[in-house]
Amino acid sequence: MKRRSFIKKTGVVASAVACSSYAYGSLLSNANMHNKINIGVIGTGDRGGGLTSIINSIENINVIGCCDILPFRLEHGLSKANSKPIGYSDYRKLLDNKDIDAVLVATPFSTHSKIAIDALDANKHVYCEKTLAKGNSGIQSLVKKSNQSNNIFQTGHQYHSSRLYTHVVDLIKQGKVGKISAFECQWNRHGNWRRPVPESKYEKAVNWRMYREFSGGLTAELSSHQIDFVNWVLDEVPYQVMGVGGVDYWKDSRETFDNIHLTYSYPSGVKAKFTCLTSNAKNGYEIKVMGDKGTIIIDTHRAWFYPEGQKNKVIKDVDGVSGATAQWDENKGYPINVEHLEPSKQALLDFRDAIINNTQPKSSVLTGANTATCVQMGLDAMYNNTVVQWPKDL
Repeated sequence: MKRRSFIKKTGVVASAVACSSYAYGSLLSNANMHNKINIGVIGTGDRGGGLTSIINSIENINVIGCCDILPFRLEHGLSKANSKPIGYSDYRKLLDNKDIDAVLVATPFSTHSKIAIDALDANKHVYCEKTLAKGNSGIQSLVKKSNQSNNIFQTGHQYHSSRLYTHVVDLIKQGKVGKISAFECQWNRHGNWRRPVPESKYEKAVNWRMYREFSGGLTAELSSHQIDFVNWVLDEVPYQVMGVGGVDYWKDSRETFDNIHLTYSYPSGVKAKFTCLTSNAKNGYEIKVMGDKGTIIIDTHRAWFYPEGQKNKVIKDVDGVSGATAQWDENKGYPINVEHLEPSKQALLDFRDAIINNTQPKSSVLTGANTATCVQMGLDAMYNNTVVQWPKDL
């Protein structure tokens, strides 16, 4: 399909790289030689600092550099690592460090493409936080650079690495819910989403999520995870999106919306709805996959199956893993029991293993680019109050 041509278009280059480079093991790096991957963390705010703490518990990964333009954030990031990393205020200086094998990019959304491209040019493996890049030109430039590189690139959609989510996707593709009718996704919170600012001059640097110049707001920071999931399940990208949003509750001069409501239409006929609120947290994070045989409900670390036409019946082997009789969970259905790690830790483990084993991550630059394109479509639909089509040149 034309609307899936982005995958095909970029996949041709990726396949050529796979045949010429990956298959013959030319990706031997310092990481393979000393069996420990030295990482530089670029952006040491809440996400970068949090991932640094997780890295401390993973074997064969070592944070040896941290970078942030805000001194207090850099100090915070350095304190999170147990390996005494070097601090940098300029990420280009970090990239000059030949001992660093890979970088973790956890900076504001608008800077991802430039920093990740520079990192690939510096011969670093890259873990780039979601959403991959801002704007179609930034997305395409990063995909092109990654496909020209021999280095591993992973997009930080951590649920794409979750073994629970992987199992659920397998169940759906095996027909567990039958023919899919719709997805209903939400990530609701109750709070203004602001971070404290030590001085007013740091307002935009700290609260960049509130400003359209730097951020995609709730769509990029929250809904992107669930959009990535829907693309993954359907193995499609949407052909159009419509949506509304607004600054309707937090009247504090923010530019990005405090509530969003998006509906994406897919070539298979499936519609997927995405909602984010910041003034009501009922049910928090939830994905519903609705089919003619049943519904699967997923939160961040659990899942349930709700069969059509059956209530409170005892069934066996619901998930094909536990092997135990599954008992009804009130208002949810039958639990799908799968052992799995916290998704961010699993994602970092996958990144480590991809580098060591010279394999491509499931959450790749291509899956990340498709989701980023969907995010941009959603933003354009809401900001311009129009129906937006999948870009014709992708």
